[in-house]
Amino acid sequence: MRSLLSFVVLSLGLLAAAEPALSPYTLHEKRTHVPTGWTLKGRHDANTVVPLRFALTQKNIDDVGKYLMEVSHPKSESYGKHWTAGDVLKTFAPSEESIEAVRAWLLESGFESDRVKLTSNKGWIEVSATIEEAERLLQAEYNLYSHDTGKKHVACDSYHLPAHVSPHVDFVTPTVHFDAKLTRRSTEPSPARVVGQPGAGSGPKTTGTFYGAELSDLATCNEYITLDCLRALYEIPETPYSTPGNTYGIVEYTPEAYLQTDLNMFAMNFSQGLYGKAPYMVSIDGGYAQTEYQGFEYNGESDLDLQYGMGLVGAAQQVTLYQVGDMVEGASFNNFLDAIDGSYCTFEGGDDPTQDGVYPDPYGGGYEGPEACGTAKPTNVISTSYSYNEADLTPFYTARQCAEYAKLGLMGITVLYSSGDYGVAGNNALCLNANGTQSVDGMMFNPSFPGTCPYITSVGATMVAPNSTVYEPEMACEEVIYSGGGFSNYFAMPDYQKEYVDYYLTNYYPDYPASIWNSTGMSRAYPDISANGANYVVAVDGEFYLVYGTSCSSPVSGAIFTMINAARLAEGKSTIGFINPTIYSPEFAGLFNDITMGTNPGCGTTGFNATAGWDPVTGLGTPNLPKLLDAWLTLP
Repeated sequence: MRSLLSFVVLSLGLLAAAEPALSPYTLHEKRTHVPTGWTLKGRHDANTVVPLRFALTQKNIDDVGKYLMEVSHPKSESYGKHWTAGDVLKTFAPSEESIEAVRAWLLESGFESDRVKLTSNKGWIEVSATIEEAERLLQAEYNLYSHDTGKKHVACDSYHLPAHVSPHVDFVTPTVHFDAKLTRRSTEPSPARVVGQPGAGSGPKTTGTFYGAELSDLATCNEYITLDCLRALYEIPETPYSTPGNTYGIVEYTPEAYLQTDLNMFAMNFSQGLYGKAPYMVSIDGGYAQTEYQGFEYNGESDLDLQYGMGLVGAAQQVTLYQVGDMVEGASFNNFLDAIDGSYCTFEGGDDPTQDGVYPDPYGGGYEGPEACGTAKPTNVISTSYSYNEADLTPFYTARQCAEYAKLGLMGITVLYSSGDYGVAGNNALCLNANGTQSVDGMMFNPSFPGTCPYITSVGATMVAPNSTVYEPEMACEEVIYSGGGFSNYFAMPDYQKEYVDYYLTNYYPDYPASIWNSTGMSRAYPDISANGANYVVAVDGEFYLVYGTSCSSPVSGAIFTMINAARLAEGKSTIGFINPTIYSPEFAGLFNDITMGTNPGCGTTGFNATAGWDPVTGLGTPNLPKLLDAWLTLP
């Protein structure tokens, strides 16, 4: 009987290899439009090989918010007891059931076992497939798309999975996602111009160069922001708090790069102790501080971030520069997450160049080494000034990435993202239409991602009001840019901000039809905080420019939280980690400088109003370092 049973099982296995087991296919993901800037070039070559990557559903992931609150809420007995990377991997690794369900389906579909690979963190299954095989497997049709910048991308309009496989997969790449090209929140003046790579309208906003101004007088901070202005606004000491082992990271995406000559020029004028000092650079997926292309579009953002990030924390505090992506392919947030958190990697720990070199550089000329995976140690605070529009990506995709930010919070890392420069509109002033497309003449508010992820801290922008001084309240930024803010269309409101947002909606309910914004009162609201984002004096390519944007606000906020970490570490305490549950708690009420003037226009409206308390323009307000420091030092 045993031999007969074995024969039957073997026969079924052979048949399965030729004909997949019957299971009805169901639609897994679909997009309704091609994102702005991308053009369909035609069907993709059927013989081209791409690595299909299946993001396996993770066990316990629905509880990630609960776990994060346990180590992040000031009233929790576990506050500050952050997890190790091993704890994270052990808790969230996909189940063996999910792994086997997907693996068995692939084998039954005719893929040889040596082509089906499980990543070392067990989070992904990858199979090298031709376009023809991928189309048959996913019941999809792959096309080749070209961006206005020249970048190419492989994608389909929709794809399907068998009903018994679908519950075990978050999403598949490459499929419907256009995550290949990052767009900056700060762009050139024409809202209709394509953003992305420098040279195509991307980069921080500027009103140009200037000469002959007196920049050492605090009386001119309403016209020119310098380090001294920020120190006065947020009560930052001239000699910052620093502790050995404390770390602060700033993320840049190639070809954006800093020039050491610009850092030196800025230091000579505003922070002489930093003359000749460079950030500690960590290269991710071929990233480097390129000097082939120079000018404001290529150097403005990185120069801004480093001059003010390094300038505020001082020479004693090392600043890490994560330079992500090569000159050809660039990078997405996933590349960065791969490098700092091995549990998120889509490859075998970056150990197999023959596999890793296939993609994302399938067109040649780019970085050919292994993808960085768990190779970069995450810093205690990470500031990023890049973003997508939430509508650029699918809910599956954003949910998975948002969960990764929660894991970083569990490990005691503070993650900051700029909230955007177009008010209630999306990147490049795009607004939503009823059919899901985005256009400059759309009327529906268009939130930012990752700003809407409830597990990061979103940073908006303020300014010194005209004819005012640093000793008077700031207002929401209304010069050149508008602070991004509003309500997510994807993510539910986290409990930590519910009381504040409910108060805003009860007392200052926006007078707009429910058809143009998420008026349910149940969605994630942003930004969380804000900082000055106008008239920054930045040395770029040998000249001083005035620069604007939430790109200014995020690295400044990151520097302030880095100083708080330094003080806590000096007392033997933990890093502050994910700060949102703490800053929204009653214990921290009134510790931010409340902003009550200004709006954030967009989509044919005046946007929302800055009001007393939290608002979707400036969040809780701007930081007051002494007050925040005292409060955090009282926590365990």
